[in-house]
Amino acid sequence: MTLSGLYVPLITPFAADGSVDLPALERLAADVLAAGATGVVALGTTGEPSSLTPAERASILDLLTGVCRGHQLIVGAPAPPTATAALTLVPPFVRPGEDGVIAHLTAAAAASPVPLVIYHVPYRTAQPLSARAIRRLAAIPNVAGMKLAVGGIDADTIELMADPPFAVLGGDDVFISPLLALGAAGGILASAHIATAEYASLVTSWQPALGHRLARLSAALFAEPNPTVTKAVLHAQGRIATPDVRLPLLPASPESVRAALQLITPAPVA
Repeated sequence: MTLSGLYVPLITPFAADGSVDLPALERLAADVLAAGATGVVALGTTGEPSSLTPAERASILDLLTGVCRGHQLIVGAPAPPTATAALTLVPPFVRPGEDGVIAHLTAAAAASPVPLVIYHVPYRTAQPLSARAIRRLAAIPNVAGMKLAVGGIDADTIELMADPPFAVLGGDDVFISPLLALGAAGGILASAHIATAEYASLVTSWQPALGHRLARLSAALFAEPNPTVTKAVLHAQGRIATPDVRLPLLPASPESVRAALQLITPAPVA
């Protein structure tokens, strides 16, 4: 498979009664795909999967499998055979070391019915990886690429991007512009629920001024734990029925929501 372009890790909208609002999710998915996204990510962190029941997760996958016909659907691992790829986290918390990470992901790739997109986010997993280790991961059969979210542009990122061994998708929204300038193939960006067409334009044709402006928007949308501000903005735009999140998340503050709304270029809601 070819990984490139913009992927939107979808929120899970909730109705007023607390249930998953599937019609709203269907509209959001259709909106971002129509606005230029290559595909969507289902049941990633942005979708609050740990707070969903098995039945809710299954209903989301069924819905998005239908909406994404003709587009790519990446699913938080484990992914069904109908997905394009499985977003697979570097083992968190246990800190197995680079050799342990490689052994674990080699086994996961061999068992997966679809290619893996490895999610490297060391400030969440507590497991750093050198550029050399990432190149070893790229050599594993059935690994398609990596969502890279190391919290900035560090020395290993510079070394890796000098000659990327596979598709690297930026996963830190605020830093997507410099990563694209270094040669990233695209991004998995929760911020792209908002101003999707502009994020898609940035990914396909990097523009410094647009990158700077969208970085400010991304920073505002991530001012509180993701996806709380994004959900509140979508609600303010009339695109979802409630801004609700499930514990352990709490709703975004009015101040953060106002700050994000002030950075959005006025445009008609789809």
